[in-house]
Amino acid sequence: MLPSRTLAAAWVASVVLLPLVLPDPYVLRVAAMTCIFAAFAASWDLLAGYAGQVNFGHALFFGAGAYSSALLSLRLGLSSWIAVCIGALIATATGLCVGYLCLRLRGSYLSLATLAFPLILIGALFAFPDFSGGELGVTGLQPLATSRIGNYYIAAAAMLALVFGIWAFADSRFGLILHAIRDDELAARASGIDTTRYKLAVFGISAAAAGITGALYAHFMRGAGPSTLETALSFQVVIWGVFGGLATIYGPVTAVFVLYPLTEWLGSFSAFGELRLLIFAIVVLLVLLFMPRGLTPWVRDRIETRCPRCKQQNPAWHRSCRVCGAPLHVQARAPGHSPR
Repeated sequence: MLPSRTLAAAWVASVVLLPLVLPDPYVLRVAAMTCIFAAFAASWDLLAGYAGQVNFGHALFFGAGAYSSALLSLRLGLSSWIAVCIGALIATATGLCVGYLCLRLRGSYLSLATLAFPLILIGALFAFPDFSGGELGVTGLQPLATSRIGNYYIAAAAMLALVFGIWAFADSRFGLILHAIRDDELAARASGIDTTRYKLAVFGISAAAAGITGALYAHFMRGAGPSTLETALSFQVVIWGVFGGLATIYGPVTAVFVLYPLTEWLGSFSAFGELRLLIFAIVVLLVLLFMPRGLTPWVRDRIETRCPRCKQQNPAWHRSCRVCGAPLHVQARAPGHSPR
């Protein structure tokens, strides 16, 4: 097995076995939140990293799923699982509407337009405080499981399903077309690709995944409030994406598993206080300075080597390709040297 696949298998095993090794309630809470935000970050990477539709308002889909699931459960008395499913559908519809409205926009214009939608939804929720709870939000939701370990496994299973599902989309023909749209939309359209349909589809898929994570977050926290729609959450997912590596799916997931527990761990020390945000910023800046493409591409370049002939990945310590046998580390010839 290649090093990166071995690391992925070890990560899955650690996620599954964590409650058996560390059953502490606080650790399980942090781990469950990490799983939820990891799937949320992966959904943003599919939209921004692969399709090039950089969304600065991705919290809209997260908050739509959270509020929809919470209100359906509290106001209509639906079961938690049905509310989560309907919340995901509402988030998907929201993503399709936003995608349709922003189809003609590109680059910074698209990013600024998407930034406005969460603010509009927050204003609409504040306009009906009796229904939405206003600034305090809604509370009193029933959790999806009766135990802390059960809630963790629900979050972990949903995260694994969403991350590997999004990864499958990214590695398919669908992902290749998204790459083409991101690199040159006019050329993709001239090649016969219906870019409008694919951009709508990626908005819907990304919104569905974010809506599921938002609904799970609401039931895990037993409430939903304006924090699920805040601009800070939208920019947080952008930081995770850039820190881990864009257009990788596993990059933002790795970033969440590194940064979120680190922030929570620093917050447990009273000596740090507000300095934890400064430490967080320093860590992010150091990674961006010395690893411009992100953390995971930098690590992968050092543990794997791409074959120059067949383009297959190989462990960095191999001298020949495991598939075609071509030499992997060809030494440069000295200046002036010519073959006999």
